Amino acid sequence: MPIRLSTRAVLLHRDRLLLVNAFPGEASDLWCAPGGGAEPGQSLPDNLAREVHEETGLTIAVGAPCLVNEFHNPDHGFHQVDIFFRCTLFDGQLSDDWQDPEGVVNRRRWFSFPELATIRLKPDSLPQVAFFGVDQTAAYDPLERLLPR
Repeated sequence: MPIRLSTRAVLLHRDRLLLVNAFPGEASDLWCAPGGGAEPGQSLPDNLAREVHEETGLTIAVGAPCLVNEFHNPDHGFHQVDIFFRCTLFDGQLSDDWQDPEGVVNRRRWFSFPELATIRLKPDSLPQVAFFGVDQTAAYDPLERLLPR
């Protein structure tokens, strides 16, 4: 099974972090940052902005990468690399009426730092990176062409 590449938003607004529950029918209580699988031919920031809008109805500005996280399920051969980007809210607000077109995300919510200790979320490093890693960034060249046209 190939490695899956995914983009995720670290979106703080009014000192709260946006998380989603991406288990249809509330099959799990695990929360994660919004985002999803990368599409070929689309830059990672463009991919992330699209995914966040689909899952939450929000429009974001995508900034610099701040975390690369790998996770896998050795029992099923699943391996995913998530690239987390610092983002800012550009437009919109959360609404219980919003429907994820793919039907995966069923809940979306802003969490304060203390509230994060009361839920299950992945990756484990996300609260620290989101609230205390503001000055840590990495260089990134989006969708650079390998050969000139």
